[in-house]
Amino acid sequence: MPSKKSGKVKKLSAENKKNFSWSVLIGIGLILVSLIIPLKTFAPVITSEIKYQISPPKKDIEITPVNTDFSIIIPKIGANTKVVKNIDPFNSQVYQQALTQGVAHASTSDTPDKSGNVFIFAHSAGNWYQANQYNGVFYLLNKLTSGDEIFVYYQNQKYTYSVDQIKTINSQETSYLNSNFGQHQLTLMTCWPPGTTLKRLLVTASLKK
Repeated sequence: MPSKKSGKVKKLSAENKKNFSWSVLIGIGLILVSLIIPLKTFAPVITSEIKYQISPPKKDIEITPVNTDFSIIIPKIGANTKVVKNIDPFNSQVYQQALTQGVAHASTSDTPDKSGNVFIFAHSAGNWYQANQYNGVFYLLNKLTSGDEIFVYYQNQKYTYSVDQIKTINSQETSYLNSNFGQHQLTLMTCWPPGTTLKRLLVTASLKK
């Protein structure tokens, strides 16, 4: 006849196995969550790079803009998207919402019909579940080189810009938001490296006469 002590040991053993099973399941769940978040963030970056390497966009093919009210086309990287006008670049709630519709035009900058700096931005990190689709538009800005063309459509007019410079800057720097007034300039910005907020990648371009 089994002793009471033997029965208690068996009961404890069953409880330990049950607790161990739950611990394993929770651990697996946490691992899966930790993998899903970076995959969601970086998958568009990787996809964009692979597509570009396998089949680079053909620059000699004319791209039809998504609209002529306010949009941007970058032939070299196949970018073609709506520009959401007058967005506060310092209010994350406002610009993240705008980035679900397209890239954003900073309210602190000018429009293409004015003599000044047109500042257009997209972020490659932050609220990926909302803005990931459109943040990807600027993932390949680093492919641009001096002389590449960028087309901006505004109020049914086409403005052609030529790239002057590509550089990375610290995330805290904001002087570029109001630079080169008196000149027809275009500035594009995205977070860099893609999927992070460590730095900013800036592309500056001048309006072609």
